[in-house]
Amino acid sequence: MNELRILLVEDNEGDIFMISEALGELSVPVKLVNQKDGQLAIEYLSGLVHCEARAFPDLILLDINLPKKNGHEVLQFIKSHDQLKHIPVIMLTTSAAPEDVLFAYQNYASSYVTKSSSENDLSKVMELVEDFWVNLARLPSRH
Repeated sequence: MNELRILLVEDNEGDIFMISEALGELSVPVKLVNQKDGQLAIEYLSGLVHCEARAFPDLILLDINLPKKNGHEVLQFIKSHDQLKHIPVIMLTTSAAPEDVLFAYQNYASSYVTKSSSENDLSKVMELVEDFWVNLARLPSRH
């Protein structure tokens, strides 16, 4: 894999920094695009759908607690569009509420990970993301 294209939908500057740093330590090059609210994420993805030179993300890391449109609304948007629904979406959030977990999986999230405030824990999560999504699983965008 030449590079892993990741869309990060996150509004917290500290989390954006820690996730960016952790992704920068992976063995595969990462092209990271960040959208800081749910509405901007939807607009960004809509633009990709209508663009001829599409460079869809390989993975989407999606927070739930976002301004304008929350992560559940963004997930529903993604999974309701034929051109986007194949993209794995990892819910990466501070919420451990059972109803958030259930709602995410009912709307076809690929996985649900509760964020830690520790940079070391977040680095480990990103390593596991690489191990699974790059080294083990086959991504639909790479065929």
